[in-house]
Amino acid sequence: MKNGNLLQRIEYALSGLKESWNSEQSFRIQVGGFAFVIMVLYITQPSTVWWALLLLTSGGVLAMELINTAVEKLIDHLHPDQHPVLKTVKDTLAGAVLVMSITALLVFAAFLWSRIST
Repeated sequence: MKNGNLLQRIEYALSGLKESWNSEQSFRIQVGGFAFVIMVLYITQPSTVWWALLLLTSGGVLAMELINTAVEKLIDHLHPDQHPVLKTVKDTLAGAVLVMSITALLVFAAFLWSRIST
């Protein structure tokens, strides 16, 4: 699996995205937010720097959610019972997603402010 050709690795990645889409409401909401950001960027046609900042932070949210989903599913599979340490791991991952989401929202707010104040 690890040393497969590029096409196989892309197929594995797409399978992971599909699994997250099918099993995680948060991921579907965040993909919707990402699509909204792209639509706003397309409509407003800001500078390249804003495109980069907004795509990086929005993509970061999706990436953090995928990491969160992967680790949570692994934990649930290996240790289905509640354990205080595993709860801390899951809560910390959720916190990382929240921090990235707030960061993305603040960057989007800065973008909107730059559009309004000009």
